[in-house]
Amino acid sequence: MKLQILKRRAVEAVTGLSRSSVYRLAAAGQFPKPISLGPRAVGWRADEIDRWIEQRTATRDGMGNRHG
Repeated sequence: MKLQILKRRAVEAVTGLSRSSVYRLAAAGQFPKPISLGPRAVGWRADEIDRWIEQRTATRDGMGNRHG
């Protein structure tokens, strides 16, 4: 499997989160942490972002089953 790195704007587009939300959640340990790509550039592993989305969906689906 080929690893992909997503830049911040791509992460925002995929997740629907704002820049501040991405960094706030990452600081709180609730979102993948960025990796340094250079002095002024960061990115996120696409597989980690995909896994985060899948976990959010699983949480949603699990909560719906308990309350439904």
